[in-house]
Amino acid sequence: MPRARPARRRISVAVYERDKTRADGLHGYRVGISPTGARALRECLPPHLFDTFVATCARAPRHFNVYTEKYRPVASFEIEPPDDPGQAEHSVSRMTLRQVLLSEMDDVVSYGKTFTHYERTPDGRVTAHFADGTSATGDLLVAADGTNSPVRRQFLPGAVVRDSGVVAIAAKAASTPENRALVPEVALNGISTFFAPLGQFMILHSMEFKWDRDGKVKDGIGGNDAELIARWPGLLYDNTRDYLNWGYSARADRFPANVTDLRGRELLDVALRMTAKWHPDMRELMRRSDPGSCFAVRIRTSEPVEPWEPGNVTLLGDAIHTMTPGMGVGANTALRDATLLKRELARVRDGEKKLVEAVGDYEAAMLPYGTARVADSLAQNGMSGSDPLHKPVIGRISLAMARTFFRANHKIPALRRKFVAGLREYRGADVEG
Repeated sequence: MPRARPARRRISVAVYERDKTRADGLHGYRVGISPTGARALRECLPPHLFDTFVATCARAPRHFNVYTEKYRPVASFEIEPPDDPGQAEHSVSRMTLRQVLLSEMDDVVSYGKTFTHYERTPDGRVTAHFADGTSATGDLLVAADGTNSPVRRQFLPGAVVRDSGVVAIAAKAASTPENRALVPEVALNGISTFFAPLGQFMILHSMEFKWDRDGKVKDGIGGNDAELIARWPGLLYDNTRDYLNWGYSARADRFPANVTDLRGRELLDVALRMTAKWHPDMRELMRRSDPGSCFAVRIRTSEPVEPWEPGNVTLLGDAIHTMTPGMGVGANTALRDATLLKRELARVRDGEKKLVEAVGDYEAAMLPYGTARVADSLAQNGMSGSDPLHKPVIGRISLAMARTFFRANHKIPALRRKFVAGLREYRGADVEG
């Protein structure tokens, strides 16, 4: 069910979380919060928690960089951060964001609840059942339970989530002086992408936080940020410290068949073997990565679904539109969903709409933009195993064309301005859809 705070919105809400504590459920490290996501968070969170979110983000990316696998620069675009944090790009630790969202929710969240099925009651309500034998009844059941959503399986049994044909390996390395020396300075100040033959792709993030390895506020951080970080109880749970995070992807059939079963050093060795011809500095950074942080995933994507008759069950985020990381908008689309649904439920609370009407209006807006974001994400960076980039011959032509596109947009001022404006417009889409 949606993460809202009853004291603020006066809507009775209960959240049933399958993880056992608020420090569980880590899948990945960095989340890029776009202006769309930032505006959604500002609207959904109490002001002091939104301020805490901003204060606990890593340093905002200042450049979007494109490299070859040999570390040859292709393009670099400066990202000018706005003064308003609600209109800015943010880099945040997944654990930190999770804990901010769960702050002040102790009277709302029940942990260790694995959903099994739901039933509609004779009075028009809906009852959710859990594996421990308990149940909960309410006016609306909201599935925010991810790609493998059991609510979706019951509610929309024809909805399909399929493998995209691509596998990704990710890990992080400590942001030590020795490791930072392996990365160009401009890459330490932004988001860097690497395009290589046969559809190989890598993304590199430098995550620098405002607290040190002991959890103390760093020198030079003052004002409200320092105060918020110093008193934030989430740091008692958060083990996030400065790091360099990389993610490598390629077509699935180029990996060992059991790649998602591998862990630690074995998995790092797979990534190193597959990047044997890459620049030695990048390979050394991979070699120095924490083996315990390394994991592999099969990239998955939703297939479009037809609109359904609205009722007292609905879905948001990955539960209805799982997308590849190709555009970096999955979490932001989920936040956009949550904000739109919150607005519609407030209209029900205020007597402006009936519940089913409000749910229907939410779904009518959410489904088109969610489907479009899924398609956009699948079409980017070889995120589909059938993309020409993965082919031996046509792939080299496609790679050359992609690099030429980025070089032209970097070198020609008018194209550079248009590229940055288009990126800003896409990642700042209105939460109203």
